[in-house]
Amino acid sequence: MTMDASPLAGLLEAAPTPDDLDTRILDAALAEFTTYGLRRVSVEDVARRAGVARTTIYRRFTNKELLLQAVNLREVRRFLTAISSATESRPNAVDAVVEGFVVGLATARANPLITRVLQSDPEVFVRQLGMNGGAVLLAARDILAARLRRALPAADPSEIATASEVMLRVAVSMLLMPDGGIALEDEADIRAFARVHLTRLLPG
Repeated sequence: MTMDASPLAGLLEAAPTPDDLDTRILDAALAEFTTYGLRRVSVEDVARRAGVARTTIYRRFTNKELLLQAVNLREVRRFLTAISSATESRPNAVDAVVEGFVVGLATARANPLITRVLQSDPEVFVRQLGMNGGAVLLAARDILAARLRRALPAADPSEIATASEVMLRVAVSMLLMPDGGIALEDEADIRAFARVHLTRLLPG
């Protein structure tokens, strides 16, 4: 899905479309990280699963940290595209907020890599969220804010950006600490919570 000239493009413009070998390596790395966690997986493990030489991976990704970043960036692409698609056709700001929150939280919860990392390496997940100055959070904020500006043309853009970021920070806290006093067990719960509480953040 081409996202040129959208808020998503800024985060992903430095990520060229992978070729077949890159895709094979990234698929293998994702499977290894999801199965065994981040710390236990080596470049050798990924090479073995991908059916390539270890040196082939090093030529393309230099080290394990850069390989992990490439895997994460591909997952971020999928995540942000899901949010963009969910909010693009919504008729008004309220629906955009609700569906963006529902899809964002549900997609993150269903992602096998996020699930594994939150179980075994939660501090790594937090560190990755802050990677490149919080680029993931800011890109998601800009997607939602762009949609809300179209629905609320008279609103202050800075207020829309702030409201969008607060909504996303609420989503992150729900993901990191799901067992608090607010029970969001399924999409119906998430949708009801967003409609009652998050839409209050909309300016005007």
